[in-house]
Amino acid sequence: MRLPGRRRPRPTSVALVTRAGCTLCAQAEPVVVRAAADAGLVLELRDVDDDPDDLARWSDKVPVVLLDGTEHACWRIDERRLRKALGLSA
Repeated sequence: MRLPGRRRPRPTSVALVTRAGCTLCAQAEPVVVRAAADAGLVLELRDVDDDPDDLARWSDKVPVVLLDGTEHACWRIDERRLRKALGLSA
């Protein structure tokens, strides 16, 4: 539980879990690439089908944005919300 008035620390890593041929993934990628670059972070792109753990956890949720390994968003990525979570102006 977050206390009122306390800000979360700025994330230090961004990952985008996708799948080949996924239309939502293709739409999400440029949004996440742009936001990560603006935040000065290297984006890790992961194909959900390349890793059994990712497949078990994220298969029905791609695309998934992970900030410091924690799910931030799935399916449709809201750029303003992502930028805010990265400490950027919307």
